[in-house]
Amino acid sequence: MHTRTLAIASIAAVLLTIGSALPAAAQDRYCLQGRIWGYPGNCQFASYRQCMASASGTNAYCGINPRYAYARGGRPYR
Repeated sequence: MHTRTLAIASIAAVLLTIGSALPAAAQDRYCLQGRIWGYPGNCQFASYRQCMASASGTNAYCGINPRYAYARGGRPYR
């Protein structure tokens, strides 16, 4: 009985760890870019809207994070 409880607790801990890591990876899809921020910029935005709200009234714009854009790999350009 004790072994079964320990196994269930271990599985729950692994699932919670994986589940909590997934939203963090989605936090950096867009980058606030401009003269102050440089390239790739401030990459803490999960949505384009969030990024544009932060860029509003400044001399900055939003672009996709290159780490996110090229994360899948794929075939190289020839």
